[in-house]
Amino acid sequence: MDVGCGNNSPYRTKLIRPDCHYTGIDIGDYNQTQPNAADRYVLTTPENFASEIGQFSKQFDAVISAHNLEHCDHRQATLEAMLQAIKPGGKIYLAFPCQASTAFPKRQGTLNYYDDPTHQLMPPDFDEVMATLRKRSFSFIYTSRRYRPLPFRILGLLLEPLSWFQKKVFKGTWEYYGFESIIWARRNH
Repeated sequence: MDVGCGNNSPYRTKLIRPDCHYTGIDIGDYNQTQPNAADRYVLTTPENFASEIGQFSKQFDAVISAHNLEHCDHRQATLEAMLQAIKPGGKIYLAFPCQASTAFPKRQGTLNYYDDPTHQLMPPDFDEVMATLRKRSFSFIYTSRRYRPLPFRILGLLLEPLSWFQKKVFKGTWEYYGFESIIWARRNH
């Protein structure tokens, strides 16, 4: 299940893994310019987003939520519903802006959390998300409060003068600043 499946995610995922059963859920057709390759594609309202996810109890081997939580009206309910949708032994991948991003420079393409007017309140609290996962019997495969892989961080460092001058996010800018929090976890039972 891909939660917040905009930006051609159904098409891209099925291109890489045509054998997977792909279910996407979102509140609109956000930047879907390629053919929709989803096996199931659910559009709902922001008010019903968490309850719609909640209908998929223990049905998925994997749930992807890449930059979705920060947009949700009911963030905790959405997270709980995503966790409930995962089968025992299944995995979840979460990516969201780090808490420090509220103090990052403003850039086109979103470097400061508030650059995106659709972001709700504050960034998701990394420690609270981790606590929710622990409480629901998830073990951690990989976590990073501020994801900064070296090759992309170096690229970001090299492009930072141009990024600063143009006030625009480039490849590597997020990694240079450590914009993303990432959690990859497995449901134990």
